[in-house]
Amino acid sequence: MGELAFLTAERVGLIVLLAFILVNIRPFRKLLLESTPADRFKLTLIFSAFAIISNMLGIQIDPNNHIMRETILWHVIPGYSVVNVRILAVTVAGIVGGPSVGGITGLVAGAHRTMMEGWASDAWFYIISSTLIGVLSGMLYRKDRRHFVVMPPWQGFLISLIMESIQMVFVFLFSPTHLKLVSFIALPMIVISSVGTAFFLMILSLYFRQEVDTRAVQTRSVMKLAVRTLPAFRHGLQPESAKQVARLILAYTDFDAVGIGNGEKTLAFAGAGSDHHRQDMPKDNVPNFVKRALREKQTQLVYNADQIGCQNLRCPLQAGMAIPMMLGGRVLGVLTLYFTENWKLTPVEIQTGEGLGEILATQIVLGEKERQAGLLRDAELKSLQAQISPHFFFNSINTIIAISRFDSEKARFLLRELSTFFRSNLLGANQSKIPLRQEEAHVKAYLNLEQTRFPDKYDVEFFSSVDDQVLVPPFAIQVLVENAIHHAFGNRKTGNIINIWITRSGRYLEIRVTDNGEGIDPNVIDKLGKEKINSKHGSGTALQNLNARLKGLYGDSAKVQIVTGKTGTSISLLIPYAQTEQKPNLKGVATDESTDC
Repeated sequence: MGELAFLTAERVGLIVLLAFILVNIRPFRKLLLESTPADRFKLTLIFSAFAIISNMLGIQIDPNNHIMRETILWHVIPGYSVVNVRILAVTVAGIVGGPSVGGITGLVAGAHRTMMEGWASDAWFYIISSTLIGVLSGMLYRKDRRHFVVMPPWQGFLISLIMESIQMVFVFLFSPTHLKLVSFIALPMIVISSVGTAFFLMILSLYFRQEVDTRAVQTRSVMKLAVRTLPAFRHGLQPESAKQVARLILAYTDFDAVGIGNGEKTLAFAGAGSDHHRQDMPKDNVPNFVKRALREKQTQLVYNADQIGCQNLRCPLQAGMAIPMMLGGRVLGVLTLYFTENWKLTPVEIQTGEGLGEILATQIVLGEKERQAGLLRDAELKSLQAQISPHFFFNSINTIIAISRFDSEKARFLLRELSTFFRSNLLGANQSKIPLRQEEAHVKAYLNLEQTRFPDKYDVEFFSSVDDQVLVPPFAIQVLVENAIHHAFGNRKTGNIINIWITRSGRYLEIRVTDNGEGIDPNVIDKLGKEKINSKHGSGTALQNLNARLKGLYGDSAKVQIVTGKTGTSISLLIPYAQTEQKPNLKGVATDESTDC
């Protein structure tokens, strides 16, 4: 029995050594942390291979319990028995992969063992026993891999004792030489295989503990990084902020290169390969796996230079991941993280990268919110400067005083309009969306004051075919009307027509302001609403701010369309109609449309 114990321990040691090698292979480590059907299938293949190897390393014993010394066992001589560590592989398969992995591995192991002895033999019971042991072991499987937990080795030792004992029961009941065989092989097989199971789980535990330590270090770094990157995105995802964040990620993590893009182009790139992976890289040159991440809204992993797809043959990057920065289903940009050695792309690094993507997405949204508030304040200030300027205010008051001498009712009406105009500015400055009727009242109040000052200069008409409760950005119509009044007609005194159309166009709410003015300079039309321009007719900042507010509120689905020519200009705002619905007011909460002064 001593010789048998030594040979069995030798086989167990070989299996444990293979396990140690396997744990150091990146794809296998990834399988330990995942639980998709494809991953369970791969685990089943791996453990089935372990079980078959265990069968082939078996020790053949003749009917008189004499040990046969074959190196590899291909077939079992009729009447002979075999001692192997097949159950070790089946038990660990169940513990690590669950009932399905353990059961199928047991089925394969038992079928192979039966095949070695011959299908016509009485060895069929190995199929039943191995499958049962795999399923029973799988019932102890822990599904939660987020905390890197695997069964403690001492528990694995006890479970393996039970499973090997079940196998001995089957051998005792169905083997032709049951009693003599079991008394010879039971003790070394049960004890040594159980020790092997404990060592197997110990190797996995050491790996998981290493992952925990690595993750703890990464978590501390990410927390520090989050504090440092928050101010950078105060004004949203911009090239300068992206460059700053890329450098910070490189300094606080183990990634060898970092890229940040907005879906249209690369805004920043730092680290290895930055000599040719430059910022401002157009969309056509963005790697395919990055485009795929944006399109599928899922993290994409690449494990070699070919998958990265860099055209530079000297590119040092060998592995990486593209993480779409998303919040609420909206893609804000993409974070790409690279390594110069593919073995560094571990599950911990993947989780760290995805965590960074979530943090940065949140910071970008917070920055956009702050930027939107700033834009709204800026719009309010510009409105106050342009329309409630001392000239506008005093001119309006003087006009009202003059009219009061001969038409007191008209003067009273104009005072109410001036009050409405002031109130609308105050309410609009504190909200991101207001009811359409509130915006209309604001614009009409402004127009009534302007048209009183300049009788017959402007002919303005409203055309609306939608519910006046739909929500629109404050000052949206007012900015377009003001733009037409101040810039469309030059010095023309009469015949100046402005039409305001508010309609539903497919899935959009369309706000369109048209005029019959002089048109817009073709040299600036493509820049209008996108950047500040140099023009004798204005800088275009009002339209630029309006466009930025629309993008912040509705994303890329909102549009500003400008059509111009010698016969006039038409500017349209297209807002997703689904996002214009009035939300029900909470019981007991006053609405913004209170008439209290």
